[in-house]
Amino acid sequence: MNYLVQNRSVIGRVVKLPNLRLCGLAGAVLFLAGCAAPGAPGEINDPYEKANRVVHAVNKGADRVFFRPTSQLYGNVVPRPVRTSLSNAANNLSGPRSVMNDLLQGNVEDAGHNLSRFLINSTIGVFGLFDPASGSFGLEDRETGFGDTLAVWGVQEGAYVETPLFGPSTERDAVGIFVDILTNPVSHIFEEGGEIAAATSLPSVLNSRFELADTVDGLLYESADSYSQLRLFYLESRRFELSGQTAAENAFDPYENLYEEVYEGLYDEF
Repeated sequence: MNYLVQNRSVIGRVVKLPNLRLCGLAGAVLFLAGCAAPGAPGEINDPYEKANRVVHAVNKGADRVFFRPTSQLYGNVVPRPVRTSLSNAANNLSGPRSVMNDLLQGNVEDAGHNLSRFLINSTIGVFGLFDPASGSFGLEDRETGFGDTLAVWGVQEGAYVETPLFGPSTERDAVGIFVDILTNPVSHIFEEGGEIAAATSLPSVLNSRFELADTVDGLLYESADSYSQLRLFYLESRRFELSGQTAAENAFDPYENLYEEVYEGLYDEF
């Protein structure tokens, strides 16, 4: 969370969509998500499969040509402590966004938790390069985004979509990605916030791709139908992840927390 929901910062700086245009696009997708029939537990709602497969082929090609070889080079050349610090910094910059969405979800406890974590790692942790909040203070990462907020508000997931570079998603989560890019507090608080986020995001994505190489390669290159495998893993894992926020009957646990292990670093959070 979404090869590059971890690269929201990079995409946001490269594409540079005007705010009104981005709001219009997000609003249109939100309208579609609201109109889409809710999927029953275990159901796969994929009316855009033909187009999704085309995007999947492009994403897979981008991985084969760029992300896979570059991540191997990055992982084998850059020492692990350096890679970990850069990933920590990228993760820390998502703190304000998590706090904002915690408040929108009415979760004051997590908002305070994430705010404390951000402040500690931004100061004692040297701008997020280190993570004393998790170690010394027991403040584990509780990242959230606008896609989670929409789920809490009762918006149905809508149809499955595979988005360029961002990877597997649903109509609801696609809206969440666009809104997260547009409203990232870091970009508004600091004059160079967007550039700083983009500079740390790509190394974080490459590190995640390197660390999870066996799992991702298995999904993309060793399965008979990588599109179907990725879709199944994403939907079941995402629904299970949200089961604590939405109705219990939507819970799935066939792969434990596969979403967190695979997509958080690759397809889901920059």
